Amino acid sequence: MRPELILWDWNGTLLDDVELCVDALNRLLVSFGYPQQYSLAEYREIFGFPIEDYYVRAGFDFSKDSFADLAKRYMEDYNPRSSACSLAAGAREALAAFRAAGLRQVILSASQLTTLEQQVDARGIRPYFDTLLGLSDIYAKSKVELGLRFLHESGFAPGRAVIIGDSVHDWEVATALGVRCVLLECGHQAPQALRATGTPVVAGPADAARLLLEG
Repeated sequence: MRPELILWDWNGTLLDDVELCVDALNRLLVSFGYPQQYSLAEYREIFGFPIEDYYVRAGFDFSKDSFADLAKRYMEDYNPRSSACSLAAGAREALAAFRAAGLRQVILSASQLTTLEQQVDARGIRPYFDTLLGLSDIYAKSKVELGLRFLHESGFAPGRAVIIGDSVHDWEVATALGVRCVLLECGHQAPQALRATGTPVVAGPADAARLLLEG
């Protein structure tokens, strides 16, 4: 069944910021005096939600450095440099294909809303979306609450909606919302972790559009 609503994740799904995030993690480790550094492949193995758990896997010690301090320093480094990140390959084509097919599109992100709005506007793609849904702080707690509220207020049937994301957490959110899910291999989490969910996994945004529009 062709969906009526696409709920897009942002970071690593539409925005190609994975390499920046690896670099920002490594810089954060250095700035707080930790010796370890991560390659892209290693980063994708440890990344996940909740963000606090990912920081623990990266080796941060919250008894020495609070999560709040770490997250603040990370975003102070990430935000100004994110302006250099491009959209993921095939992202514009996917957005245009869904719009041409008459589907509604929304971004559902764990990003801080003001950051999300700035990043979307800077890339000239706001007209594709009905709305942007982001969190009100930098600690990336719950996309589920945002999604449930949006579905309730908009009246969209969960059975006609699909989340497109790049993490196991996106699949977990989709399950909680009762919507379908397609995951992308091009983002923040290792493909084998995505495939373990049993949900469809494709290479990138354009492949997701073809899957959902052409079957």
